[in-house]
Amino acid sequence: MGRANAFFLLIPTLFITYDKQYFVTLRVKYLISNSMSESKRIKTALVSVYHKEGLDEIITKLHEEGVEFLSTGGTRQFIESLGYPCKAVEDLTTYPSILGGRVKTLHPKIFGGILCRRGLEQDIQQIEKYEIPEIDLVIVDLYPFEATVASGASEADIIEKIDIGGISLIRAAAKNYNDVIIVASQAQYKPLLDMLMEHGATSTLEERRWMAKEAFAVSSHYDSAIFNYFDAGEGSAFRCSVNNQKQLRYGENPHQKGYFYGNLEAMFDQIHGKEISYNNLLDINAAVDLIDEFDDLTFAILKHNNACGLASRPTVLEAWEEALAGDPVSAFGGVLITNGVIDKAAAEEINKIFFEVIIAPDYDVDALEILGQKKNRIILVRKEAKLPKKQFRALLNGVLVQDKDTNIETVADLKTVTDKVPTPEEVEDMLFANKIVKNSKSNAIVLAKNKQLLASGVGQTSRVDALKQAIEKAKSFGFDLNGAVMASDAFFPFPDCVEIADKEGITAVIQPGGSVKDDLSFTYCNEHGMAMVTTGIRHFKH
Repeated sequence: MGRANAFFLLIPTLFITYDKQYFVTLRVKYLISNSMSESKRIKTALVSVYHKEGLDEIITKLHEEGVEFLSTGGTRQFIESLGYPCKAVEDLTTYPSILGGRVKTLHPKIFGGILCRRGLEQDIQQIEKYEIPEIDLVIVDLYPFEATVASGASEADIIEKIDIGGISLIRAAAKNYNDVIIVASQAQYKPLLDMLMEHGATSTLEERRWMAKEAFAVSSHYDSAIFNYFDAGEGSAFRCSVNNQKQLRYGENPHQKGYFYGNLEAMFDQIHGKEISYNNLLDINAAVDLIDEFDDLTFAILKHNNACGLASRPTVLEAWEEALAGDPVSAFGGVLITNGVIDKAAAEEINKIFFEVIIAPDYDVDALEILGQKKNRIILVRKEAKLPKKQFRALLNGVLVQDKDTNIETVADLKTVTDKVPTPEEVEDMLFANKIVKNSKSNAIVLAKNKQLLASGVGQTSRVDALKQAIEKAKSFGFDLNGAVMASDAFFPFPDCVEIADKEGITAVIQPGGSVKDDLSFTYCNEHGMAMVTTGIRHFKH
C-alpha cells in the first residue's frame, strides 16, 4: 500500500470531528487520479534494433498514432523505407557514430530523455534547459553474442558482439518503467503490438512493469553468457541462465509447484499424448542418457530413473521382447526408449502394456496409428540436439556443479586381474552391463547375459543388498544366471559379493577396482575359476 493510500485510510481516525463522507469522496478522487496517472502516452520512440523481422507492423501502428521516431543507421533507413519520417540520433546529439559504431547512443540527450522522471519538477526543468526530448518508448535488441560464440567465430568477432549501447538503453528504460516502456528483444515485438492494437499508443503501469521485468531477464541472460565465455569453464562463479519457462502440472508430488526452463522442442517433437510432467521429464532425461551409451540397436524400459529392462538385438521387436522379459512387472507405467525406428510389428507388441512415454528417432505411419490408440500416451520423436556437458543441482544453501559422466569404457580400458581371461562373449556382456550400471542409482549391481539385462539392484545402502536384490529379481522371472556377468558401479571392499555371485553361476565380473582390499576379491576369483576385469573408472550416481 502506498503512503498516500495509508494516509487516507487513517484520516477517519485522526479527524473524527469532520464529515466522514467528505473524506470518502476525497479518497475516491485520489484513487481515480492515481489510476489515470498510471497510463502514459507514447509521443517519441527510440528504435535501434538488430532484428527487423516483424518490426514493420509496429512502426506503422506507431506512426498512425502520431508517434515520432528517433533512430540510428540501418534501423533509421528501415523506418524511412516504410515511408515514415525518422530523426537521426546524430542530429539530436550533434555527435556522429564513432569508433566503428561502438558509440552511437551513449549521450546525455538520449539517456536524459529516457531517465527523466516526468513527475519530478527538477528533472523536467533540467531536460527543458538542455533541450532534451522525452523518450517514452525504447525498442532495442542486443548483438547476437551467444550465436557468434556458437558459430566458432574468432575472439575479435566475439568481442565486437558485446553490446554496450543496447544494454545501457535497456537498463535505463527498464529502470524508469514508471514513465517509459521498454522492448528489449524480438520476442517482445508481439506483446507490444498487441498492446498498441488494444489501446493505441498508451501503456499502463502494469504493462510497463511487465516489460521491464522481461528486459532485465534479457540483460541478465546476456551478461551471464558473456561471463561464462570469459570464465572458460573455470567455475569461478555459478552463472546459469535459461529462458522459456514452462509451468508443469506440479512437481514430484501434487502439492509441489514445478517448472521446466529450456527448449524441449529442440529435442523432441511430441506427436501425441498429454502434457509432459515433472516426473516424466526426470525419466526422459535418464532414458536419453542411457540409450546414448549404445551403438547397437537397443530398447530400454525405465522406471524411476533406473532401467528395469534393456536388450540389444538385430530388430526393434526382438529388443523390445527381450527388454520386457527382464521385468514385465516394473514395465507397467514406465518410460520406453529405443535408438531404432519403431515399425508396425513392434508397435503391436508394445501396445499390449500400459506405459507413460515412448521415445524413438522415428515411427512408421502404421506404428503410430497403433501406439496412438491411448489418448494420454506421450509419443516423442527424438531430434539431434546438443546436450549440456555440465550438471548441477541446488542443495543446502548453494549449488553443486560437476562435469557430466560421459566416459564409456571399451575393451582397451579393461584390465584383467585374474588368472582366467574372460571370453569375447563375456567381455561383450561386461561392457554392456557396465553401461547400465553407470546409469543406475548407487549402490548398484547389474546382472546380464547375451546383451540382455537380467536384473539389477539399485539404490541400496549395501552393495551386498544390491546383489541379493538383483539375484532375487532375476530368479523370479525365470532367468538362469549360469554364465551371466556382474557389473558393479564401485569397487568391492570385501569378497562377499564375488562369493555370492559365484554360487549363483556368474562367471565374470567388471568393476572399477581401487580398494585397498582388492586382492581379496581377486584371490577368490582365482580360487573359484572366475574372470574379473577392472576399469579404473567409478560410476556413482546418487
